[in-house]
Amino acid sequence: MVSLPEELQAREAAARERVEELEAVAAELAVRLERAREDLSRLEITRETVAQVLAELSAAEAAPEVEARDAPEPREASAPHGIGVMAVPPWQEGLVAQVLPDVYRDIVEITR
Repeated sequence: MVSLPEELQAREAAARERVEELEAVAAELAVRLERAREDLSRLEITRETVAQVLAELSAAEAAPEVEARDAPEPREASAPHGIGVMAVPPWQEGLVAQVLPDVYRDIVEITR
């Protein structure tokens, strides 16, 4: 038969071992949580930046239209729309992210 002090020591050792296991699990979860928070933050910043850029582009495109109604006809032909725009090739089998402009590649990397 096991004495009471020996039984208490055995239970204490088992409880200590369980605490150490749970602390290791908690540490791993903390690391995973931090990574997930970083991913979320990058995605939020990306979404906000894209929304801001789109709003600025929409405002820039709308402003010339308003001015064009009040202004006389231009004598010189304006540059066609799309000059200076980064072209993204159409999707095809075997296409890799390296063919995309840097900004698009960054977005692809974040969404993976």
